[in-house]
Amino acid sequence: MVDAINGSNASPDSLSQAFGGGNNAMGQDAFLKLLVAQLKNQDPLNPQDNYEFVAQLAQFSSLEQTIGINDRLDQLGLQSQGLQNTQVIALVGKEVTVKGNIVTLDGQGSKVPISFTTEKASASSEVVIRDQNGRAVKTLTVGPKAAGKITVQWDGRNDDGLAQPAGAYQVTASAKDSADAPVVVSQQSTGSVEAVSFEKGFPVLQLSNGMAVPVADLVRVATSPTNP
Repeated sequence: MVDAINGSNASPDSLSQAFGGGNNAMGQDAFLKLLVAQLKNQDPLNPQDNYEFVAQLAQFSSLEQTIGINDRLDQLGLQSQGLQNTQVIALVGKEVTVKGNIVTLDGQGSKVPISFTTEKASASSEVVIRDQNGRAVKTLTVGPKAAGKITVQWDGRNDDGLAQPAGAYQVTASAKDSADAPVVVSQQSTGSVEAVSFEKGFPVLQLSNGMAVPVADLVRVATSPTNP
């Protein structure tokens, strides 16, 4: 292979074949252009060492292969993302539970389930429900509970027993242990998926309760919307 480069009678085709011919990762045309440019710009009185020349060509070929692999990986990534997006779109119309603190009251007397999760056992916990103006309308007190998911029901009335109008309400849950120290709480919200947005570069679920949450915050999917 080295002799072929040194030889004065070596043809471009023979050099191309020496490096893989038309099946070379660089392609025959690209290889020949590189070879001619290299020969034109070298000092005839101090020609480049054969081994160094071959090493440079191998590096160029390796880079070309790497670029091709990256392109194929990008294409596979796009195909995978497309499949995932299709699966997310299938959530439209279904009832889901997500991480969040919004509940929806229908104003027709239906009870609203409110869920939150504690990291350890709690001696007491409290749920404060606020309207869209931030005004506290109802406080629910919960007794001792084991660690895990806790669900309480809100009857849609305020602390004075008056029925509240339909709409979205913000829920804040807090808990304390037997030593009166705070317990870490995470909250969930339930609603039906009305739309899916991809504007942010990742799927965002638009829920009937007014929430917009990334699909990564999805906790549970029901077969179809259910009435609490």
